[in-house]
Amino acid sequence: MPFVSIRISGSATRDQKAGIVADVTSSLVSRLGKNPAAVQIVIQEVSTENYGAGGQLLADRDAPKPEPRPEPREDAHAVPSQ
Repeated sequence: MPFVSIRISGSATRDQKAGIVADVTSSLVSRLGKNPAAVQIVIQEVSTENYGAGGQLLADRDAPKPEPRPEPREDAHAVPSQ
């Protein structure tokens, strides 16, 4: 009986997980001749706050970066102040 453990960072929808289970099962059936009823698959979702790579948490690495603020520039059409 094949037992497959899959860990993903973040989360996936139910449909995405169902697709993963179907794809992995199909691969084990076609490549190894396994009985699809015997294939066991566990998917674990690991929070990006609990997973680090390259010395930092994935939550920090994937966080949106603030957009740089444009420097104020002089308006060529403005009336000079007095």
